[in-house]
Amino acid sequence: MLPSLPPKLKSQCLAVCVLYTQGISNKEWREFGRTEVIENTLNPEFVRKFILDYFFEERQNLRFDLYDVDSKSANLSKHDFLGQAFCTLGEVVGSLGSRMKKPLVGLPGKKCGNIIVKAEEMGNCRESVMMQFCGNKLDKKDFFGKSDPFLVFYRSNEDGTFTTCHKTEVVKNTLNPVWQAFKIPVRALCNGDYDRTIKIECYDWDRDGSHDFIGEFTTSYRELSRGQSQFNVYEVVNPKKKGKKKKYLNSGTVTLLSFLVDIEVTFLDYIKGGTQINFTVAIDFTASNGNPTQPTSLHYMSPYQMNAYAMAMKAVGEIIQDYDSDKMFPALGFGAKLPPDGRVSHEFALNGNPQNPYCAGIDGVMEAYYQSLKSVCLYGPTNFSPVINHVARYAASVKDGSQYFILLIITDGVISDMAQTKESIVNASCLPMSIIIVGVGPAEFDAMIELDGDEVRISSKGRYAERDIVQFVPFRDYTDRTGNHILSMARLAKDVLAEIPDQFLSYMRIRGIKPSPAPPPYTPPGHPLQTQI
Repeated sequence: MLPSLPPKLKSQCLAVCVLYTQGISNKEWREFGRTEVIENTLNPEFVRKFILDYFFEERQNLRFDLYDVDSKSANLSKHDFLGQAFCTLGEVVGSLGSRMKKPLVGLPGKKCGNIIVKAEEMGNCRESVMMQFCGNKLDKKDFFGKSDPFLVFYRSNEDGTFTTCHKTEVVKNTLNPVWQAFKIPVRALCNGDYDRTIKIECYDWDRDGSHDFIGEFTTSYRELSRGQSQFNVYEVVNPKKKGKKKKYLNSGTVTLLSFLVDIEVTFLDYIKGGTQINFTVAIDFTASNGNPTQPTSLHYMSPYQMNAYAMAMKAVGEIIQDYDSDKMFPALGFGAKLPPDGRVSHEFALNGNPQNPYCAGIDGVMEAYYQSLKSVCLYGPTNFSPVINHVARYAASVKDGSQYFILLIITDGVISDMAQTKESIVNASCLPMSIIIVGVGPAEFDAMIELDGDEVRISSKGRYAERDIVQFVPFRDYTDRTGNHILSMARLAKDVLAEIPDQFLSYMRIRGIKPSPAPPPYTPPGHPLQTQI
């Protein structure tokens, strides 16, 4: 974190930065943590890192307050306020190189300087390890044969208990088993703590489930990471036998044969490398929505609250816009008669400009939606395929991983062009795009569930979709009973966007597209070294 502060009247400045996070439902700011205090500079480089859980599907609001420390008091009101900056975690992550620069505000009429915030994904969150073990001279447990050994791995918890994290397969009738190599996330094995105890138990498998205990041993990720060596040959000890028999040494040995670490590529690697997320919204203007001037209409513009269309647009769009550098979004409509001649269109620009349907930010999309309600005539039918094909044409022209397209369709009813829509989705499934469908109103949405493809992969004319790219939700499932629309919108966005990173990664993996390298780390003028936060 690199704030640059304005010159102060004092000769000295003791700077500290305070991070606040915001609750989703009550919008209350809570202090998350403070940096160390840095003396005698107007360009402090804070070393302390803040570790936050990141969720693509949530709007995670952050606030950074800067103070000049005047005393040893922990009460911030006792110190001089230097300025503040607001952003979302997605905004930081979505900036080029995950580095965001913002002006500090909060002192009217004064320049407060700037703050630079940098985000880094924690490495041990995405490390996996491939390991293989073998046993030697394990105890014979079966009366008519040898043993059928298998291993159980346990992660130790903070409270001293153990949690099962892996079981090997059973190797039948041998005292010298070689188990298959297996892959496990490092966080599952030791929660990212390389020195945490890992307990491994060895059993003889029995058909009735009463497996016989052969013995156990403990190790750690750090020990295992030495690979195949004399350090990773473990005596399998049965504590009961050891307590009873003086000459007991062990119940055999288990040896680590191989240890390979794999860094899994994540959604954030692509974002950090410059991949842009393009957001398009398509609105249902069919007559079944009701007359927009009447309060019973789903398109009714109440002076007191947003309608369901506006809430869905804002909920999803405000999150996705953090990953689009130009913040220009195409906004389309379908199922309306357009002025001046009453032509029915299933792919028209909400801003009235078919050559340039882009709107500036989500606020621009909302304004274009409100204006179009005043000029078009709601009609029908409900055809999805034209707007899907519209976005697919753009996605088909950029298949190198530099861009990914998300289409949000908001609709009130039964789809009219089901066969064509299925074909459009199957065609789009091999392109860098995802489709979110939000159903508003009281209608039955059985057809939309079929498009979702979670249970049965969607097909058309005998061709199956290459990937699952559709997510459908009915808006009514997210209506908060207390009337808290902010909470409704947060829940909606969380559910419809949760699948996007996996859909994104599935496209990149199938196409063999690797993330572009991130830009080199920022080094301020005259500062040869930067601590990145």
